[in-house]
Amino acid sequence: MEHESVEHDEQIKRVVNENHDTEMPIINHLEEFRKRLIISLITVGFCSIISYYFAEELVGFITAPAGKLYYMQPAEAFFTYMKVSIFVGFLVSVPMIVYQGWAFLVPALTIRERAIAGAFIPAIIFLFFVGIAFSYFLVLPTGIQFFLGFATNELQPLLSVGNYLDFVIMFILPFGFVFELPLILVILARLGLVTSKMLIAKRNIVIFGAFVVGAIISPPEVFSQVMIAIPMIVLYEVGIFIIKYIMKK
Repeated sequence: MEHESVEHDEQIKRVVNENHDTEMPIINHLEEFRKRLIISLITVGFCSIISYYFAEELVGFITAPAGKLYYMQPAEAFFTYMKVSIFVGFLVSVPMIVYQGWAFLVPALTIRERAIAGAFIPAIIFLFFVGIAFSYFLVLPTGIQFFLGFATNELQPLLSVGNYLDFVIMFILPFGFVFELPLILVILARLGLVTSKMLIAKRNIVIFGAFVVGAIISPPEVFSQVMIAIPMIVLYEVGIFIIKYIMKK
């Protein structure tokens, strides 16, 4: 009886130890995520504080496509400066945020996957900013002129700086993520998960999905949705071209 009791106690200890071993990696995983998140938030906060000292110049740069703007409430200008500082602080922090995300995922990747992901980190950052620049310098001015073109003698635009800034952020930020599409397709092809034939076969679904995504992430009007969907479709075709003719897959 005493031997059976000792054996039973040892079984309980083994079960407890097994549960402890399975729980610890999860706890460590969450701790690592919290650490990476805090570093990213501190970086955004620090860059936002620095950006606030240049808030007037930044507001002037962002509002340039619309010309003269107004603020309708006493605190609207102040909150606009704050919002611009945080937005620019986030943009400046993107390289650090991407790095922290990569560092968090590294333990879960194979050696081959780490090599592929590490090689594409600079391209991720580059394409994000290319998308932002493309939207601001090419698409946004066209969109602003399109909307202002509806003005008449009886109907004159009176743009609020707060509403304009919200529109600009919601308009240009998605382009930073949309421009990652060719890179995502190339990475999937490198991992052997997709081929050019598979992507060509899904073209019609992607075209429909591009307009759906455009409707979800853009301001609630048709022009912005179309201006997001079209680059997404073009970038999808660029991804197919690279995979088919350069990577030969």
